[in-house]
Formats: sequence, structure tokens, C-alpha cells
Amino acid sequence: MMHILRMVAYALVITGAIVWGIVGFFGYNIVSAIFGDMSILSRIVYALVGLSAIVLLVTRPEEAFCDCSETTRY
Repeated sequence: MMHILRMVAYALVITGAIVWGIVGFFGYNIVSAIFGDMSILSRIVYALVGLSAIVLLVTRPEEAFCDCSETTRY
């Protein structure tokens, strides 16, 4: 179950980063264009992206900085 949560969170964070990149480079906010400027739906999208980032930070953050599929011997 946690693996699925992390995969969904990862997908939302990547999508959010792409959306903010488009805002930064082109000045076009896709979320506002689809759901309206700070409507309830757009705020839910932003909140889900933010919560996804927190999930990735809190759940096994060491995996973000190492290839944990290999065993490391000291």
C-alpha cells in the first residue's frame, strides 16, 4: 500500500513541477486554465501536489539519495 502511495505522490510531484515550469517559462498556468483561477478544484490540485511532496519527504527519504536496490557493505 505504501508503495502505491509513493508512486502516486511521485507522479503528482513531477506533474506539479512541470506545471510550475510552464508557469515560469511561458507565464501560462494550466491548472487555472482548466479549473479556474483559485477555484476549489484548483486549490485541491495544489493541495494534493503539496501533500505529495510531504509524503515523499516523510516516507523513507533516504531512497531519494541512494540506489537502495543494491546492498552496500562497509
